[in-house]
Amino acid sequence: MHQIAVLAGDGIGREIVPEAVAVLETVAAKYHYSLEFRTGLVSEDAYEKYGHPLPPATLELCRNSEAVLLGAVGSPKMDQLPPELRPERAALLPLRKELGLFANLRPVKVYDPLIGASTLKPEAVQGINILILRELTGGLYFGPKKRERLADGSEQALDTLVYSTPEIERIGRLAFSAARARRGKLVSVDKANVLESSRLWRETMVRLAPEYPEVDLSHMYVDNCAMQLVRWPGQFDVIVTENTFGDILSDQASMLAGSLGMLPSASLGGKVALYEPSHGSAPDIAGKDLANPLATILSAAMMLRHSFGLEEGARAIEAAVAQVLDDGFRTPDLMTEGMTRVGTQAMGREVRIRIA
Repeated sequence: MHQIAVLAGDGIGREIVPEAVAVLETVAAKYHYSLEFRTGLVSEDAYEKYGHPLPPATLELCRNSEAVLLGAVGSPKMDQLPPELRPERAALLPLRKELGLFANLRPVKVYDPLIGASTLKPEAVQGINILILRELTGGLYFGPKKRERLADGSEQALDTLVYSTPEIERIGRLAFSAARARRGKLVSVDKANVLESSRLWRETMVRLAPEYPEVDLSHMYVDNCAMQLVRWPGQFDVIVTENTFGDILSDQASMLAGSLGMLPSASLGGKVALYEPSHGSAPDIAGKDLANPLATILSAAMMLRHSFGLEEGARAIEAAVAQVLDDGFRTPDLMTEGMTRVGTQAMGREVRIRIA
């Protein structure tokens, strides 16, 4: 029995997570997998009941599960709280830290039927298949922070970007291994011409490289990488970078695939992995049956693969998603002329039909 903690979260998370769970149940029925889903509260619902966006009961649920399926966090109501109680800072980051999730894997795959949905020219995005590895528990998001009043009455804020050699080594080794299993090309992204942390990052990656002679390692400044992702994305196979850069670059890369609603993710490192779409809670469309559930459904496929070793089920989900797109079904974020517009629930149902 594989135990899965299910945290729907805020906004569209409450709509897309049930679709992913239903897909997993369909796969389990077909391939005779034994999956147990246990729900927990996080962010707004947790705050209303327990006074904190990540209550001890939810953290304990996650620790005692094999994997976590998370929707999204963030809502207008939670934005009114002090920074230390907002879900991004008080729930998501502590959850990653407590579970030891130092590596975020974000595959960026352009499906042929969605080439027209990208804002780039078809010849630039056709066949794109990039894996972005983002370090997840270090850098600016986790370094010391403070605000202070200066003598002249103005205010000063400080965020500290901190990385140690072991932190860089562990994400680096994972990136080299991933590149070795793919096309053997690894681009390490930093800002070594300005930042001391980036110089340590680059030095560490160079030192690791001889252990992986099959992998071609190159380096790129983050500003150049952002430009190259829209100029010539086909040059990339695996990208590895630190927390803040990875957060920004992976969102940018989502436009290659046509929508952020197509990007799944897996956060790995500890005994319990976390799976979530790369997008946010989108409160503006929450409850309207408009959200694209495919990123969450594809995250569920990553769960079967990385946490449970159930490759057949993972491929069945991915094949069903590809077939639904081939058949012309589109949520509003992917809609182009001549396609069939569907809502969140209908898109999930179409995926399940093709699996069953």
